Amino acid sequence: MRIRQSFCQPLYQTDGMSLDRLFRSAAEIGYIAVETWFRDESFEEFAAAAKQNGLAVASICGHKDLADGLNNRASHDRIESELAASIDLAARLKIAGLICFSGNRRAGLDENDAIDAVVAGLKRSAPYAEKMGVNLNLELLNSKVDHPGYQADHSAWGLEVCRRVNSPRVKLLYDIYHMQIMEGDVIRTIRENIRWIGHFHTAGNPGRNDMDDTQELNYAGICQAIADSGYEYFVGHEFKPKADPIQALRNAFATCDRR
Repeated sequence: MRIRQSFCQPLYQTDGMSLDRLFRSAAEIGYIAVETWFRDESFEEFAAAAKQNGLAVASICGHKDLADGLNNRASHDRIESELAASIDLAARLKIAGLICFSGNRRAGLDENDAIDAVVAGLKRSAPYAEKMGVNLNLELLNSKVDHPGYQADHSAWGLEVCRRVNSPRVKLLYDIYHMQIMEGDVIRTIRENIRWIGHFHTAGNPGRNDMDDTQELNYAGICQAIADSGYEYFVGHEFKPKADPIQALRNAFATCDRR
């Protein structure tokens, strides 16, 4: 099956570029979906423009916020409420997945207790996500460069959460850029754990820019491994283009267009 590619709109919509122009150009390249991070007052306009141009919405954040996340039991009521609203929206608009955050490390909370807290928080929302057919994707982020203190910063940590929750709708957002920084061994990790991955993000490392020859990741090989695995969800581009964003999207699509 051909890899289903999406892109994170805020990184590619330059000043003066309309949503319609960006989405039309992306659809002409071959993209079938777009994503954004947070819902705001303009989200309905965003979703309508995507639909008008034949694009699905692949992913949005399901709750606030990155630092105060699921490892804080005091925030579970808030997060459950926010996720319920996001699940309803995702079901209505056929959004495949919602991003969830572990939160930053908390003083006095060891790694296992933090995992227990995230598991408990996700278990509160997993039954409704299952009922509505929406994935809850726990995002893996690097704590070395971009997000100091973030707790779900290794694939093994996130995978343990998924196994303990044991829901078909609780998975990982495996960000290739972030995990290259923290641990590498990307293709092996993908092959061995694809059942637990509900979304991918891409970017070149170092720099978080285009997937060109100045960075170290072999995205053609990585995306071939994803295609070979039978993965059914989206690979979303989340890099900062060095030059023209439409050409950057065109190049990324060609690199990752695998069957």
